[in-house]
Amino acid sequence: MNATIASPLSETAHYYFTQVDVNALNWAEQAWMNWYLWWDNPVLATGIMSFIMHEVVYFGRCLPWIIIDALPYFRRWKLQPTKVPTAKDQWECTKLVLFSHFTVELPQIWLFHPIAEALDMQTYQVPFPAWTKMAYQILIFFVFEDAFHYVAHQALHYGPLYRNIHKIHHKYSAPFGLAAEYAHPAEVLILGTGTIGGPLLFCYFTRDLHILTVYSWIVLRLFQAIDSHSGYDFPWSLNKFVPFWSGADHHDFHHMAFTNNYSTSFRYLDSWFGTDKKYHAYKERLRAAAAKDREALNKKLMEQTEKEGQQAEREAEQSGFMGRPIAAKQD
Repeated sequence: MNATIASPLSETAHYYFTQVDVNALNWAEQAWMNWYLWWDNPVLATGIMSFIMHEVVYFGRCLPWIIIDALPYFRRWKLQPTKVPTAKDQWECTKLVLFSHFTVELPQIWLFHPIAEALDMQTYQVPFPAWTKMAYQILIFFVFEDAFHYVAHQALHYGPLYRNIHKIHHKYSAPFGLAAEYAHPAEVLILGTGTIGGPLLFCYFTRDLHILTVYSWIVLRLFQAIDSHSGYDFPWSLNKFVPFWSGADHHDFHHMAFTNNYSTSFRYLDSWFGTDKKYHAYKERLRAAAAKDREALNKKLMEQTEKEGQQAEREAEQSGFMGRPIAAKQD
């Protein structure tokens, strides 16, 4: 027998949970149900919860990296140890990130519930799906987003797309946590399509997806993006245990060299298509050097790689569509 839901809210709100056995729910599921009952409006409840979750997770995950950047002890694991972001860098980055969050991401978040319901995605519904189902769905989203990002990211390195959009994200040749979403609003929209497009397509074809799975995916994706921009490669970093995971070591090189390593989460697409050759050559030279000479060689290679990256960036800025040089102006 279903338990009675005691609440002074409208009958409309109770309608959503008439078939729910409250006694069979765990504490998290009951809290989820009460959240939707309290707001008495699923669109409002989903929108507010989604935006708060995004802000708390993004800036909450960035905070440890801000602290680490302020502590000299951690320099030994910094990939570009001479380039530590200043307080001014952190603040300038935060302002643009917040601008994008409120002008680009907030409207998307607010429209998400109606889109989700149109695709029969579960939102307010309880109980939650099994963790095993959530895990395989999230894995699919990781693979889809990585492939989408690989293609879109390379496109953003060509011609007008780079000059007018992606150049902002490459302001820092040595990225830091907050810079994960330091980008032109159009780039946030373009690359964000890969993040949310996977769940929406999956739901369209299967009609079997809960928004909690989407939230879990977004949290993991934010952690991945922030960590890959952190600028630190620790002995306990995930790429040390999962060889095909990209991590900061992989993406930091992209910011330094401008070319190579276009993927986000994984390394296999860069490996398959040969867009990591310069990266591997760099690492091979370091491995071949004697231990006593490695630090000096690394410094020299970083300087050389950054100069080459700056030249590659200039060429991208001066190129036309898909990298073709812009024709010289006739007098």
